[in-house]
Amino acid sequence: MISAQQALARLKEGNRRFAAGLLRDRSGLAERREQLRGQQAPSAIILGCSDSRVPAELIFDQGLGELFVIRVAGNITGPSQIGSIEFAVTTFGTRLVVVLGHSRCGAIEEALKQAVETRGAGSASLESIIGLIRPVVQPLLDEGPGEDSDALTQRAVRANVRASVERMRHESDILAALERDDGLLIVGAEYSLDTGLVAFFDGVPEDH
Repeated sequence: MISAQQALARLKEGNRRFAAGLLRDRSGLAERREQLRGQQAPSAIILGCSDSRVPAELIFDQGLGELFVIRVAGNITGPSQIGSIEFAVTTFGTRLVVVLGHSRCGAIEEALKQAVETRGAGSASLESIIGLIRPVVQPLLDEGPGEDSDALTQRAVRANVRASVERMRHESDILAALERDDGLLIVGAEYSLDTGLVAFFDGVPEDH
């Protein structure tokens, strides 16, 4: 298994290819599928949003078996997401976890709207998602009432990513121990719908 730093470099290189429209050749997909029938060794775990415009395998130009991807609206970190990550790090030895938000996230925009209108999500299932985002965005509304909506959404996207990263560390003894003692790296990132580029901004080592 490659190190977290090597995996991060691989993701950055792949994203540069994607943004430039220079994706790798996929002609060996059938052979690769055969190789993976009995095992897998993903180099990175991506917790991303379910938005159809942000498929992790494509934006990082990674192939079959290279990423362990968990997608949920708003890239929240609830018990099932944390459990999925714990499964991957302990079963496959993967040492890089990326929480991937994106610009103009609909779940973030909805949480901001609900916070302003002081209303709930309308169903228990939706509330399980928006309810984790609303407390993150409320302080931003309190800090800057009347702020431009686009700027507020961008700040909220990044605040939500940071909150998901911190929730992993504080709610999972497994992840906290691996990060402390065994080379696990948990980082936050944001994908731009405009440029196709991913900015890594939280928890990234200085040499990256």
